[in-house]
Amino acid sequence: MVMATTSAAPDGSLIVTRDGDGYASLVAGRAFTQGAVISPFGAQRVSDQPNYLTVQVAADQHIMLEPDYLQFTNHSCDPNAFFDTEQGALLALRQIEPGEGITFFYPSTEWVMDRPFACHCGAANCLGHIAGASQLDRAVLCHYRLAAHIRAALAAE
Repeated sequence: MVMATTSAAPDGSLIVTRDGDGYASLVAGRAFTQGAVISPFGAQRVSDQPNYLTVQVAADQHIMLEPDYLQFTNHSCDPNAFFDTEQGALLALRQIEPGEGITFFYPSTEWVMDRPFACHCGAANCLGHIAGASQLDRAVLCHYRLAAHIRAALAAE
């Protein structure tokens, strides 16, 4: 049950929802076609260390997202979005319908995560445990779109 809904994007294209447990997620307020820019993004703050709210954008650079509502883009092992760290845009990986949660595969941008976690995303291909890309088998990673710095780190191994 949704306890509160907060409009996030000024145009209503993205909405932050919160359930009774305080769990927040970013939801599509309108449809997005495959390849569409869901939202441009930039850095509110830059760090050389990850934390649970940052997105890694380079080998040694992690950002707090701007606009800040993008921090509610949750993980899925079957994501519908991708943080293109070169373009500075959250992109739709497939058609996204209004009311659908916007999700991305955390290891697509994170080499080492600050807080690995047990995944309960419910996807048929759920990995069960999510840590950075450095902790995953290449056979798993080849099924995902990966940020340039993750591809470079894999090539350097």
